[in-house]
Amino acid sequence: MAEKIRKHIIFFGRVQGVGFRYYSSNWANAHELTGWVMNREDGTVEMEVQGTSEKIDKLIQYMEQRDYVMIERMVQTVIPLAENEWEFRERGW
Repeated sequence: MAEKIRKHIIFFGRVQGVGFRYYSSNWANAHELTGWVMNREDGTVEMEVQGTSEKIDKLIQYMEQRDYVMIERMVQTVIPLAENEWEFRERGW
């Protein structure tokens, strides 16, 4: 079984007002990823996502293929795993 990791990611580009949180939450929950996603006041989107590296990469690829989303760049950091987390959810600001 593949090892789980957790990433903190900041997405830059056209990422707010385009369904980013909605689509990423639905995809993540359908593919057994956990964590959260939220809009930030500076126009970026922040995410913490936990699962296999392969599934996290597939989530990012899925988001890059959304019609109105345009990810210009990302800042990704591997962070410690979160214990007792069972879902992926949207957070407010």
